[in-house]
Amino acid sequence: MTRRRIALALSVTAGVVVLALVAVTVFTVWSIRRPYPEYDGTVELPRLSGEVEVIRDEHGIPHIYADSSEDLFRAQGYVHAQDRFWEMDVRRHATAGRLSELFGEDQVETDAFVRSMGWREVAKQELPLLEPETRRYLQAYADGVNAWLSERSGGDLAFAYTLLGVTGGETTPYRWSAIDSLAWLKAMAWDLRGNIEDEIDRSLIAAELPLERVEQLYPLYDADVGAPIVDDRYLPSHVPEAIAGHDGEPVPLDEAEAVLRDAADALRAAPSLLGDGDGIGSNSWVVDGSHTESGAPVLANDPHLSPEMPSVWYQVGLHCRDVGPECPFDVTGFSFSGLPGVVIGHNGQIAWGFTNLGADVTDLYLEDVQGDTYRIGDDRVPMQTREETIEVAGGEDVTITVRSTRHGPLISDHDDLMRDVGTRASVESAEDAPDPGEGYGVALQWTALEPGNTADAIFALNTAQDWESFRSAAALFDVPAQNLVYADVDGNIGYQAPGRIPVRSGGDGRYPVPGWTDEHEWVGYIPFEDLPTVFNPDDGMIVTANQPVTSDAYPFLLSADFDAGHRAGRIGELLGEATAGDGTVDVDSMAEIQMDSHSAAAEVLVPYLLELEAPAGYYGDGLRLLRDWDFAQKPESGAAAYFNAVWRHVLELTFHDELDEDQWPSGGGRWFEVMRGLLESPDDPYWDDVDTDRVETRDDILARAADRARDEMTQVQGKDASTWEWGRSHELTLVEPTFGTSGFGLIEGLFNQGPASVGGGTSTVLATAWVPEDGYEVTWVPSMRMIVDLGDVDASRWVDLTGVSGHPYHEHYGDQTELWQSGGMLPMRSEEEDVRRAGEHRLVFTPRETPSAG
Repeated sequence: MTRRRIALALSVTAGVVVLALVAVTVFTVWSIRRPYPEYDGTVELPRLSGEVEVIRDEHGIPHIYADSSEDLFRAQGYVHAQDRFWEMDVRRHATAGRLSELFGEDQVETDAFVRSMGWREVAKQELPLLEPETRRYLQAYADGVNAWLSERSGGDLAFAYTLLGVTGGETTPYRWSAIDSLAWLKAMAWDLRGNIEDEIDRSLIAAELPLERVEQLYPLYDADVGAPIVDDRYLPSHVPEAIAGHDGEPVPLDEAEAVLRDAADALRAAPSLLGDGDGIGSNSWVVDGSHTESGAPVLANDPHLSPEMPSVWYQVGLHCRDVGPECPFDVTGFSFSGLPGVVIGHNGQIAWGFTNLGADVTDLYLEDVQGDTYRIGDDRVPMQTREETIEVAGGEDVTITVRSTRHGPLISDHDDLMRDVGTRASVESAEDAPDPGEGYGVALQWTALEPGNTADAIFALNTAQDWESFRSAAALFDVPAQNLVYADVDGNIGYQAPGRIPVRSGGDGRYPVPGWTDEHEWVGYIPFEDLPTVFNPDDGMIVTANQPVTSDAYPFLLSADFDAGHRAGRIGELLGEATAGDGTVDVDSMAEIQMDSHSAAAEVLVPYLLELEAPAGYYGDGLRLLRDWDFAQKPESGAAAYFNAVWRHVLELTFHDELDEDQWPSGGGRWFEVMRGLLESPDDPYWDDVDTDRVETRDDILARAADRARDEMTQVQGKDASTWEWGRSHELTLVEPTFGTSGFGLIEGLFNQGPASVGGGTSTVLATAWVPEDGYEVTWVPSMRMIVDLGDVDASRWVDLTGVSGHPYHEHYGDQTELWQSGGMLPMRSEEEDVRRAGEHRLVFTPRETPSAG
């Protein structure tokens, strides 16, 4: 069930012996250090209009100073390439469906999916629609990357290219372009796309179980767990003419299970550059000056993504020497290598953070397919088709045919790269359904497959100076739909939901729908002025942690599949406690909240476990640990180690007998609420193990899980329960997603770091999630942490999961991880005086003189 990340397996069918030799002869200090960048000195750059300075601190974090915006981004492109070009190159191959050129035939399936989606083609369509200055910035950034590329080749670029040459991959990168940067935004949008897996899983479960039992696994949101982001009093007062229905009855699918499995397999083949599944999310919150020690707003943000080496984030400061209309940037924050600007951060006037809104921006349509035609009403119409050729390192080219309906690409074609998938499926009980055997395809409609203006939004956010200009920037943020939190130096705080979010003519997007009718079409998008927003709420706080944005009083449907709200509720509880009476918060107390490891699952389950008999001796040892436990999942906690083992076995014993492997519980917040409902019904059918002759009840399953957890802990940590520790089970390994997954221990050891013991868990504020059927290894993390104090921005702090460098064994390759692990943070410097005082390296870019004619 584990979702694939990039899964860049190497094509080494004939290279095992060669790689063994490489391990002996090439893995030398020289070959590893060869691509390390120079952080000091002078470099000439073409097209530069003036001198640019790059000041780096003790962690290699660069601050760039220039006289023009284009020079600023030209230098950012060079600096990103210095530290992260391998990561950038892999990303652009992934977003173009060209991974097979690097890694061989193992990546053909992934490339085929991306080609069918056409991410790069949409990016090409977007470029001419962007503002002229945005296009100039993107080109300047590309110029900087290409200036760096022009000076190097092969192993000078990155150690990975030395290895790539041995495995037969392409070692001469093509030039960077603005399209490469824009395509990365499509990958972001894909990984943050919403509920498409839930849509499929619900249907597949419904093929096996009664609908009421399916709905038990998707409980309604309980506002007592965590309040929605925007209170009802701040919702639009008018009712729009066209709204989406909230009732959403599923279309009975009967025999459509097979084609949906094809679509599910296709989705699992997609590259996940940020991560996907129940772990993906984020925390952000902001409090106004009435609750802070500084008397000014304080904003916190920590996005939750899959852990990788290096981190997806890159810390940077971008500073115009004279800030004004011609050069408006003075921003510090987290960027993505491969993309100019800052994604999350602050400038001299405002700060902002993101969490995933989780809007339902995808729908699956069952299409009545015959050959290369599909049905609309009583008519058959031709599909749009195109051929794509995938070049394969060390192998023959693969040509695929991509087919699309009016709703989007036929993703069910992808699984076997064939046209005849869906012939096993039928939708007999849907009105006007085709006869069995005529066949179905599954088409994907997704907002990001339409050209948009998100690139404009990034630069507009970077230069926004107040609430109105911030909202104007947010209005450009088409995909992915995010929760934006805001604070400014004038004391204001706010929230804005942006994004292109569809309005449906019928249904709620929870199940696939027939594509041959017009009953489930998108009739438009929610107007920006009607999207939820709040400015200076009365209580002086805004918390966003992927919970619903509004109650059902909001007239539009954003999604039927939000996070269950445990993180949001806990953050709100801790802020309420800290600010009770005359209490205030500061950067330190915000950092403490980010490290909170309280288990909401334990709140739900432990009271029932304590009702079990705890026999003297062996089988009672674990249960006795729970009696005085405060539900904090600290690395040293034996009770947390035992509880999570029990939780894992409860989920397995309760659900694995009736659900297919791909639908097994992820263990996230939704499952906390599923279990809450089941625990109140001791004879619910889910408790019964259908593979036994007896009928089990709740207490049977809990007792069996407690015993199994005791046996497991004995096997992995020893018989003495007093020595158990959660951190010994719950470990984080930072894996580089290409050569770090090669299967060769010596090679992986050069790229990967860890394991390290961590606290926290799934759906806790300290969101170090794990997947129950795979064990306790960390699969999701706060990928960075940032806290901005608008009263003194240089008192702000930040930390990255790894470090700025993507070069193995470089001093900044993972030099922030230990600090991140302990909850420590670095000064988030932005004032020039502080930056220069802390500077340890200075690189100067000067204009390259062009030879005179004649």
